[in-house]
Amino acid sequence: MIVRSRLGLLEVLFAYRGTIMPHIQHRLAGIAVASVLAILAARAWPGMFAQISAIPFALIGLSLSIFMSFRNSACYERWWEGRKQWGALIIASRSFARLTSALPDEDRQSLLRGICAFTAGLAARLRRKDEQAAIARWRGDGPWLAAPNPTDTVLYEMGAHCLRLSAEGRVNPIHHSLIEAQLQTLSDVQAACERIATTPVPFTYSLILHRTTYVFCLLLPFALAGSLGWWALIPVLVASYTFFGLDALGDQLEDPFGFDPNDLPLDAMTRTVEREMLARLGETSLPDPIEPDRHILT
Repeated sequence: MIVRSRLGLLEVLFAYRGTIMPHIQHRLAGIAVASVLAILAARAWPGMFAQISAIPFALIGLSLSIFMSFRNSACYERWWEGRKQWGALIIASRSFARLTSALPDEDRQSLLRGICAFTAGLAARLRRKDEQAAIARWRGDGPWLAAPNPTDTVLYEMGAHCLRLSAEGRVNPIHHSLIEAQLQTLSDVQAACERIATTPVPFTYSLILHRTTYVFCLLLPFALAGSLGWWALIPVLVASYTFFGLDALGDQLEDPFGFDPNDLPLDAMTRTVEREMLARLGETSLPDPIEPDRHILT
């Protein structure tokens, strides 16, 4: 996730790291080459593109921008829902730590480290990394290593642990129901995040937009070269930057749990949970919080 203060004029014009430009610069270069070829053809054969009017492109561009705004709104909703779910995870973790404050140290140590294992496992699962290794940092070996869903298995074991404490009379039924409610919230968070990660925007919807964007940007120079000459490069590149940039941004927001600059900072939020759970266990040597690296928080 990009973390920046308010930008000045020079930064707006020349900022590169963290922007969408690295993802679309090759496409812009291709459009620039097509524009130069169109301009050279128009200068070599005057009147060659005289019958091509810019009016249809204005109508197509308007329709494309509206269509693209709908898709980007849908992708942003996925991004924002992912952020809300991770916010709920942090809240549930804090509430769980508070509710288990009266338990014996051994039980509390196991449960709060289980919260850390669940959070690390979920982040790894959403990013398609080594889920078992992320959990093993906090829980060691266990049934989650062979389970089809290791992160959910960690939560299952925590629930079973709390149920045993209730059966032994060390946690009263009302207290146990409150603890179980927080575990249910964590389970809901995992299910919601998995739904976002495994259900992309419909392929046909994205394909139509990609094709239309490429066709529009490739044909636009031929509509402007005859009347604007070399000046056609400016509107063509500005329009291409806008459409390709919005298209690439939608692709990034569609999967909010990835590693792109605009994706959610799962590592930073995981570290927040780890630091707070360890602090509740009385540890003073805490891992450092993750800070933005050149305006990008991972």
